[in-house]
Amino acid sequence: ATHFVPFERARLRHTRGKAMFPSSLQAPFRKLLGKDTDTLSASEEVAVSNVAKAHQRLVVEGGRVNTKSESGFNACQLFLESLDATAKAIRLDAAPRTYRVAFTINYRALFPDEARNYRVDVLEASVEQYAVIWVNGDKFEFSSEAMRRAEALQRSWSELSVMLDRWNQALEQPRSTARPARSELRNTLVALDCTWASFEHKYIAELIEIEEKARRLVVQAIEHERCLQLLEAQNTDSEALQKMTQYQDELNKLVACIAHLNSVANFRRKGRDDLKASVLFDAMSTLRRCDAGERSGEGAEIFAAARILAKDVVESFSAMREYLREVERCLERVDPHLCNNVGLVARLVDWEESWEVGTRYVQHEALLGAVCDLVAEIRRAQQLAPALAQMCEDCDVQLFLVLPRIILLRFLAQPNQHTELLRSILPHRFPNSSNNEQDADKIQDPELEAFHAKFNYVRKLLVAAQPAVAKGATSTFAAHKVVWEILVKRVVNGTEGSEEAFGVLSPSLRPAAEAAAEELMHDLEKWSIELQRHCPEDWNQASAILVQCLTGGTEKQKPVPFRV
Repeated sequence: ATHFVPFERARLRHTRGKAMFPSSLQAPFRKLLGKDTDTLSASEEVAVSNVAKAHQRLVVEGGRVNTKSESGFNACQLFLESLDATAKAIRLDAAPRTYRVAFTINYRALFPDEARNYRVDVLEASVEQYAVIWVNGDKFEFSSEAMRRAEALQRSWSELSVMLDRWNQALEQPRSTARPARSELRNTLVALDCTWASFEHKYIAELIEIEEKARRLVVQAIEHERCLQLLEAQNTDSEALQKMTQYQDELNKLVACIAHLNSVANFRRKGRDDLKASVLFDAMSTLRRCDAGERSGEGAEIFAAARILAKDVVESFSAMREYLREVERCLERVDPHLCNNVGLVARLVDWEESWEVGTRYVQHEALLGAVCDLVAEIRRAQQLAPALAQMCEDCDVQLFLVLPRIILLRFLAQPNQHTELLRSILPHRFPNSSNNEQDADKIQDPELEAFHAKFNYVRKLLVAAQPAVAKGATSTFAAHKVVWEILVKRVVNGTEGSEEAFGVLSPSLRPAAEAAAEELMHDLEKWSIELQRHCPEDWNQASAILVQCLTGGTEKQKPVPFRV
């Protein structure tokens, strides 16, 4: 070993200050390693020229790159791809991007590895530098550090743009403009990559945090739904469970969460946040009353409408709970802008519609009673006039001309029972709603009162024109029933059914009675139009409820596959 020491020292003394390789091999070797600061290889020159040309094609407006238009976005995307290709051609190491392993699954799909992966939306965020964004009606702020890194990226971007402009000028005017050196290209690209990675890291991390906060509305609803599940598993007696204070509290909290979700996500309807859990409690109570009534021997027809409307309230809530249970398994798929989640919006639309009807009808006994009576009468009318049954089955347009006539006739025949229903659609005809029950059902509008008086006059004529009445062989109740059948056939079948409708009358008394009835029909059309047009939204809701009850509620309750 001692023999090699002098030799090594001698060799080092001999080579100190001199090149280890002949001068003719220095440039190729440095170029091979990518260390040459002055000279670009042919392939590197092509790459830089390509990125410079791509830079020229960027759509710039007001000193900023336009990424909003389709052409601007595509040009920017092509430039960023060319930029990445140039960095690879010059053999530049990418800035570390190990932070991406902490991204959520959605962002890991966008940034699957540690490659540069320059994205237009990241550049766009650094250009716009919005310190505040609004999600679901809530204000979120980016940190000052994120804004500082955005500014740093924009400075690097500007330096790159200046350098590429010089490159293009040098190609066009080689004598007057010097081409950027390799070292300058290298340093500028490295600086841009470092500031890009720095901004991307901070920006995406803060976006993830904002998105988690935005999804918190869904998470809170899931937590309360889970608590309800636990209480329901521990208590099998549903009626006793609904009386438990703890259960009612959790139910109220869940409904409050759903109402909040509805206000920010349900863009297809009103987005109401004032629907309360009392709607659900009253609906469940109504269903219990329906069950008790049917067990006591009362006909199911009497409770049909009430059962359908109350069941709709309960089932829309159950569907919302089912959605929350399903979405808990894939929360990462929930768009933080909640209105973009098709499945959530669909469930909220159904929930709001059902609970809005429940608030208006199920929670008001007089109104619900009027709807139940009306549905039962229309079902009986279908037997008198089969054409009506076909209209209901087909949802024919003619049905929506017949329905307001039957509603008005039923009000005229039973004003005490149907005042609340008519008041809900024509409130201006009941200006002085009294707290006194005796006064509340009185017809106070002069025109409406005159219309009711004409109905009573026509009914007397039709009663008197019945042969059985003339012989004294029938009761007033039976005679009024015949009058109702005559008028129902007339409003359903029109003038073409006059013979069938009025054929039961005495031939000698029929002309006068029929003429008076036709005059009543003429007035009925005027009121029918007012019923439909005074407040179309209220009329559409009322008619939709009647159709839903007449068709057994089959239109709404259809199972659908789960969608976020």
